[in-house]
Amino acid sequence: MPSIYHSTTLLLLAFGTTADAFSTASNAPSSADVTQVGSLTVPTIGCGTIAWSTDFGRPNPELADLVSTASANQNGVFFDTGERYGSHAKTALGMGWGETECLVAKLLKENDAAEKDPTKAVVATKFTPSPWRTTVESVVEACEESRKRLGVESIDLYQIQMPDIVKPLRKFGFDKSYDKIYWDGLAECYHRGLVQNVGVSNYGPTLVTECSEHLAKRGVPLASNQIAYSLIGRHNGAQQTLDTCNELGVKVLAYYPFAMGLLTGKYTSAMPELSAEHALTSSLTKSRRSKFERKDLERYANGDGKSIPAGGVAPLLSTMERIANDRDKTVAQVALNYIICKGAIPIPGSRTAAQYDDNMGALGWRLTESEVTEMENVADNLGFAFDGAGFKRSNAKFVGYGMETWSLT
Repeated sequence: MPSIYHSTTLLLLAFGTTADAFSTASNAPSSADVTQVGSLTVPTIGCGTIAWSTDFGRPNPELADLVSTASANQNGVFFDTGERYGSHAKTALGMGWGETECLVAKLLKENDAAEKDPTKAVVATKFTPSPWRTTVESVVEACEESRKRLGVESIDLYQIQMPDIVKPLRKFGFDKSYDKIYWDGLAECYHRGLVQNVGVSNYGPTLVTECSEHLAKRGVPLASNQIAYSLIGRHNGAQQTLDTCNELGVKVLAYYPFAMGLLTGKYTSAMPELSAEHALTSSLTKSRRSKFERKDLERYANGDGKSIPAGGVAPLLSTMERIANDRDKTVAQVALNYIICKGAIPIPGSRTAAQYDDNMGALGWRLTESEVTEMENVADNLGFAFDGAGFKRSNAKFVGYGMETWSLT
């Protein structure tokens, strides 16, 4: 088992010296809980925007409140978006490219005009591998479009969204990989000054090492690798990927940090008499998720007696709830802090200022090594691991003609 506190540098940055890291981390807030992603200094928790939809023709006013709240955070603000993020209806049909990038830019511009001294937001976006993108220049052109939509001279962090897996004509023998060409495209964007840092997503240990070495030959450091990672999502190469990235100096950005809500316990606040696991079961019946997602999440929550033992995630939620109560934190904050302790930056999605504030409550303190070990032991004994729900998977993407998969192993 690798060291739980590989992120010694992070703790030094947030709390001062190694000697007082553990004694200080449990209660006292730090003046700044930040870390480095390449040349960027960012808060140790980001904010995902994939759920920021413009389906109704105008942004949800709650998003403006979120951006205003985030811009006042002393640790700064770090938004993660992508060119393929857009209105849910259009995205499902393969359209809506760039909509969320435009929305992020609009909200930030309006907030800058309204606030006297707003914190400058760090914004990361993503290039999507596609069958018609087969050249270095296709990456540069996509980057230029994202840069214009975001309204910036240079993108803070430009990432490849996934390995080159979209191959609609694979069964006819057309399955050439363009990963290395995309890497050269990132390098070209970097050297032209279109981006300040480059990253990848959903790369396992082998591919991320190859990419890092390939870019290094072009004089370009690989800053980040975004993967699905949580207490119940450390299997199928995720933990090995995190360990490899930590060794390479590549910062892991963790999506699905709550395992699509299974690890939040966020519905207990309005019903304090309910335990986190009972509240989770109640919340799933009221969820706006698709019926396919709900069906899978209910199996994780309660178990099915087959692939998931009876009781589902309840034993882990009970442990997390006890630790949260001892620390006067929420279950969701414990879930995020766990990821920070492992050396990664969680990127939970937020749609309201209240959600953002609760997520930021995971900053300024650290779980103890014994708490981390206890939760990992309980999670490992659940008898299952989280792979996503419905069409939202941790190792696959719906690409119009079907599901395409990747592997971190």
